[in-house]
Amino acid sequence: MTPLTVIILTCNEARHIARAIASVLDLADRIVVVDSGSTDATVQIATDLGAEVLHNGWVNHAAQFNWALDQIAAQRGWVLRLDADEVVTSALASEIVAGLPDVDGCYVGRGIKFMGQMVRHGGVFPVPTLRLFQNGRGRCEARWMDEHIVVDGPTTYLRGQIIDDNRNPLDWWIAKHNGYASFEVVDVLNREYGFRPVARVLPGRGGVAAKRWIKLHLYGRLPPGLRAGGYFLYRYVLRGGFRDGPQARAFHVLQGFWYRYLVDAKLAEVRRHMTTTGAAPAQAIREVLGIDVGPSKPSRKRIAA
Repeated sequence: MTPLTVIILTCNEARHIARAIASVLDLADRIVVVDSGSTDATVQIATDLGAEVLHNGWVNHAAQFNWALDQIAAQRGWVLRLDADEVVTSALASEIVAGLPDVDGCYVGRGIKFMGQMVRHGGVFPVPTLRLFQNGRGRCEARWMDEHIVVDGPTTYLRGQIIDDNRNPLDWWIAKHNGYASFEVVDVLNREYGFRPVARVLPGRGGVAAKRWIKLHLYGRLPPGLRAGGYFLYRYVLRGGFRDGPQARAFHVLQGFWYRYLVDAKLAEVRRHMTTTGAAPAQAIREVLGIDVGPSKPSRKRIAA
């Protein structure tokens, strides 16, 4: 088996980190936990389980993961990106142990449990996500939200899955997605004005690239507010989300409608601030959303790629 390094980003993940590490202990030659300032027992638990813990200040997921890749640049073999609240299924573990193909990257299905219940309908899970790649051949997109690992060479799909099973309460999920909505606004405005380097477009192949294209070129051109309702109806009615159990149905309502509507409402708020005050996009983002996007180029309106 080719050496495998697992990278896990953490901040106050004491509730989940042991489970994540346990799911890859028999696979990984090296487990690297990159912590951004945990105040709970995350670091101690990870260290006790044999993980190597590094520390780096948080900017966003993409920047943190790419920093982690820089720290293991000399490591040969494969890299697996695993979130602290995820686990590798036994089926995926068996595929990895059996040997990975000679490609640059592998897509795996990502399923989700919401409040302890699997989301099985709605046409959204399992999501094919590139999580395994040969070290040195992959990099995370420079995005604030919905970032993906991109490789230039050939890819393939594995049958096994990673399961997102977060055990935090609903209030935590809502607070997290409130922050995610703000990050998505940053990406929308950045595509339009180009005040920061824009992430490269995903390769034009596969379901992930197709969904990105639909989001940018179809969903993104629908009237704000209306598009959230349309997406929810598509997912909940046409794709059968209503067939899920009660917790999973709540996920469709919250993630498929509430979150999408929240993004539009925040985007409208920032745009109003720009219009009434004359603030540049980066300044408006800082003043309305409290996010410092860092040094920016002079803003110029541009068409999203």
